[in-house]
Amino acid sequence: MPRVLVVDDQSDVRAMISIVLRINQFEIVEAASATTAMKEFENSRFDLAIVDIFLQGTNGFDVIRMMRARIPDLPVVAISGMTTLDFVAASPELVNVICLPKPFRPNELVRAIEAAQGSSWPPIAGSVNVRGRVHL
Repeated sequence: MPRVLVVDDQSDVRAMISIVLRINQFEIVEAASATTAMKEFENSRFDLAIVDIFLQGTNGFDVIRMMRARIPDLPVVAISGMTTLDFVAASPELVNVICLPKPFRPNELVRAIEAAQGSSWPPIAGSVNVRGRVHL
């Protein structure tokens, strides 16, 4: 069962993401802050991270950079309700980060995860597989 670290300071967003992923047979670890996320990341193995870009007290891109310093090919979905996330493509250290603007629907989340995972995992049941750099 793939393990996913969900990092968002909004409990309702974390809950929605977790429900969708548990239904799709993912094991979820939730983190409400960058500090908690990095502790979890250092102490466990994750197959994917979903990271809010605007976390209280820090920048989600810093969290992604720290994760990618440890695991360069970690699949990441960046989420945000504050920006279009167009500037991600200009950051070389954020290559292959899939961007998903809030609010999003469960099927959009599933497509973003599949795009982030590329061809390394089998498709999620009942979903459409999307490959390559995608801004959903």
